[in-house]
Amino acid sequence: MPHDHDEPHSLLPSDPALRVKALETLLTRKGLIDPAAVDEIIDTYENRIGPRNGARVVARAWRDPGFHAALMADATAVVAEMGFYGRQGEHMMAVENTAQQHNMVVCTLCSCYPWPLLGIPPGWYKSDAYRARVVREPRKVLADFGVELPPETAVRVWDSTAEMRYLVIPRRPEGTEGMEEEALMALVSRDSMIGTGLARRP
Repeated sequence: MPHDHDEPHSLLPSDPALRVKALETLLTRKGLIDPAAVDEIIDTYENRIGPRNGARVVARAWRDPGFHAALMADATAVVAEMGFYGRQGEHMMAVENTAQQHNMVVCTLCSCYPWPLLGIPPGWYKSDAYRARVVREPRKVLADFGVELPPETAVRVWDSTAEMRYLVIPRRPEGTEGMEEEALMALVSRDSMIGTGLARRP
């Protein structure tokens, strides 16, 4: 059967990022979207609604014992007070990594994810492979992300749902005592708040 070169998708490159850029260009040329508005939306989710929000929560929990205690008791209320609430962030629970337990988050049914704290979910989080493997073989999945834990550290996988979403509080790196909140935020990655990564060392 001959390929129909008039189909829109046949004109787009195979690489996902290039496909997105090509679509944006086509829609801009047709006057259907404003590139500045698209840039503003992306910036909002990546830098304001994105992982920086979660990183601020983690950094504050590392620095402030009272805030930490309140966060662990009622994360939903605490992050809402900080202005981080809304769709996909109505019901939150903080789980803390320790020397005894490392926490990871998955949504086995779909891709429930705390958007107000972490921004747009990464593609791998929504993949069937991650959703299936992280429950069966969490240590192997961690190894795929470059994370090797001591044998004595247990791994617990939390299944995110529409009723409850999770924020992992990664272990605070050594040598960060006395660092200000903004500096600590730079050590907190999106993956460390999902549990597939660790906080960066200063």
